[in-house]
Amino acid sequence: MTISIVVATAAVSFFTSCAEMESNNTKSLLSAAGFHTLTPQTAQQKEIYAALPADKVQRVTVKSRTAYVFKDEKAGIAYVGHEAEYQRYTNLCIQQRIAQDYYMATAMDPYWSHRWSRAWGYRGMWW
Repeated sequence: MTISIVVATAAVSFFTSCAEMESNNTKSLLSAAGFHTLTPQTAQQKEIYAALPADKVQRVTVKSRTAYVFKDEKAGIAYVGHEAEYQRYTNLCIQQRIAQDYYMATAMDPYWSHRWSRAWGYRGMWW
């Protein structure tokens, strides 16, 4: 009984820390992509901010202008960028994912991890 409580507590702690890390990672990627922070000041900004889901990049159109907004509810700010910044953000996410996949492959089996890129070749197949 006590072991299951300890395991459950550890699991909750692990997933909470992963979510926190993911949120911090997203904020750092958004900043690197050129998003700027904005504290909602006007009534319209506060209304839009309140309607947004937390910790998710959303496309918002106001007066025929499109922006991408990430709501950081804990800090009470929003990360705001336009199309160019959003494209940089998605490219950074892809690059990070590729790096993580490579790291995982290396950690799982060092022998095969260095051969996977050569095995697939330029056509994406090994045969």
